[in-house]
Amino acid sequence: MDQAPIDTVRARYGAGAGPDQALEATNPVLETLLGHRSIRSFTDEKLAPGTLETLVAAAQSAPTSSNLQAWSVVAVEDEARRNRLADLSGRQGFIRQAPLFLCWIADNSRLIRLGEAHQRKMEGLDYLESFMVALVDAALAAQNALVAAESLGLGTVYVGQLRQHPEKVSAELGLPPNAFACFGMAVGHPAVQGAVKPRLPQCLVLHREQYRVAEEQGAIAGYDQALGDFSVAQGMGQQDWTQRMMSRVGTAAGLSGRDRMRDALTALGFPLK
Repeated sequence: MDQAPIDTVRARYGAGAGPDQALEATNPVLETLLGHRSIRSFTDEKLAPGTLETLVAAAQSAPTSSNLQAWSVVAVEDEARRNRLADLSGRQGFIRQAPLFLCWIADNSRLIRLGEAHQRKMEGLDYLESFMVALVDAALAAQNALVAAESLGLGTVYVGQLRQHPEKVSAELGLPPNAFACFGMAVGHPAVQGAVKPRLPQCLVLHREQYRVAEEQGAIAGYDQALGDFSVAQGMGQQDWTQRMMSRVGTAAGLSGRDRMRDALTALGFPLK
């Protein structure tokens, strides 16, 4: 491995906020992970042939519970369909820009069809646990694909607002019952690289032996300052983490229609016992 200072890790947290210890050695995988930033502006350059297939191979290399592989991905390259999905996802312009929009599916439908082919009702798929497994599988696969894309010099951004209109998205993608588009991912060549956004200090997410909250408020105050400074530097105005969290989950309205998710999942065929 190449040698690099601890600052490689500390850069993820903002000035003076990184951990006291980290490996001095680094490698291209760590550099890609630590350098992640969401890209919301893409050039019109097309992806190289074979890029999609390579990203899916990386996704399929992710861990999967009991080898269920309870996920699928719908690759959307058609401009008209990307435009319609953008309209269903908060009218976010970068979905229209990116040459590839990946819709990640928590997919129990394939296992149901497997059971039907063998005259077997797959009773275990009726339970919330099985939906959670499919959701986790999809997330693990997607993150592998994201890291692979960034290692190729591409830009990515997750799109949770794909969940704003689950039934309409399902119809647009032609999903069968028991398949749910849990999030999207825009992929393309970055028009603007952007800066690395600071994360919560490790003392708030790393708990040794048991969960502790004793110093939480002070650490959050420090992070509020760091994220507020970052937002100002990026031309986004002064907004700290606490303010953002109050806006995002302080009321049901902050969920932007996703407060009806249980009803939507039921409509899409998930019993969730």
